[in-house]
Order: sequence, then structure tokens, then C-alpha cells
Amino acid sequence: MATTTALPRPPFFMILFMIVLLPSACHCADPDPLQDFCVANLNASISVNGFPCKPVPEVKSDDFFFDGLSKEGNTTNVFGSNVTAGNVLVFPGLNTLGISMNRVDFTPGGVNPPHIHPRATETGVVIKGRLLVGFVTTSNVLHSKVLKAGEMFVIPRGLVHFQRNVGKGKALVIAAFNSQLPGIVVLPFTLFASTPPIPNDVLTKAFQVDEKVISGIKSKFGS
Repeated sequence: MATTTALPRPPFFMILFMIVLLPSACHCADPDPLQDFCVANLNASISVNGFPCKPVPEVKSDDFFFDGLSKEGNTTNVFGSNVTAGNVLVFPGLNTLGISMNRVDFTPGGVNPPHIHPRATETGVVIKGRLLVGFVTTSNVLHSKVLKAGEMFVIPRGLVHFQRNVGKGKALVIAAFNSQLPGIVVLPFTLFASTPPIPNDVLTKAFQVDEKVISGIKSKFGS
């Protein structure tokens, strides 16, 4: 008579890991694609959460290549920095793929001012220079470090963060996002240059300063 051998039952914690942790590890900021590619039709008349696909016969090889990050950005502005975006708006081949990249150039002393990416986590590598990189948690804890070329950082999705060039020369960062269009909320512009403007009495109360201080800041941003 043939005998059967019972297979060992997997440990409880292994089952829990597979049920709970593995799906979350595969979660992306953007929905997963349902086809090989969906090159964005930026001129489409319909509006969806993302962009509709170009008809396949109209897709060209150039849709999958982008040279915009090869050029140094113009840093002659009040912040001494420039962000060159490589998102779906300029690189249609990224549509539905849940990824994009930025190039950020800094003059000596330049700053990428406090800002938020509402739809993506950011990771970056310093290519040149020395940068102070920091973010603030929802518990108002600042995490920061000075990084040199070849070192990386990560900014959790939706947290306020910044970079400042603390070296003697120019600095360069290449950043990647888990969204084709991570979005950006630059706090100085959001607070002091919105259209229509945030009422001064709201800002004076929030920052506990005189109205002339708020008006002075707004004037610097043309508000």
C-alpha cells in the first residue's frame, strides 16, 4: 500500500509576510500599465487620469528617448538653481510607466527651496559638488546631511524637502521619481505668489509677523 508524506506547513510568519508585505512592496505611485507602452498623446482632446495613448502606427523610436537632462540649466535666478524636468509632459514615452527624472543645477550657494512632490517618492544622486539635503517629517523632525558626488538620498512622498549647494563650485543632482508626473509645490511661490493671493491676515497669523513683512515678501515674488 502506497504511503503519502505530508508536506511541512509553512511558518505562520512566512504566510503573514506573503499576504501583507509582498503586495505593498509591489505598489507604485502610478497605476501599472496594461500594455507594452502607451506613448502619451499630449494633443488629445479628451482628459483622463494621465494621457491617452498614441495610435501604435504613429509611435516613433524618438518617443522613447530624451536628451533634455544632458544640458545645464539656467541658474540666473533668485534661488541660484534650475530644475530640468524629464516627465511625461516632455518625454511622452514615460506615459503609464510610473517613472520620471529631473536634473537640478546649482550655483555656489544656490538652493532648491523647500517644496513637496505630492504624487511621488524621490531618490537622487549627487553627480557634482557638495549638497546639504534635508526633509522634514510630519512630526516636524528634520533629517539632513551634506552629500558629495556619488552619494544618494531618498525623500518620502509628500514631505517638505530642500537642497543647498554648500560647496565652492557648481553642483548637480539627478533625481528619479516613481511617477510619470510627480508634481511640485514650491512653498515660497505657493504661499506668497498664488493667484488669487492668500489674504495677508491669514499669513500674518500663521507666521506671527506684521503685515508689512508679508507684503515685503510678496513684493519679491511679484505678488
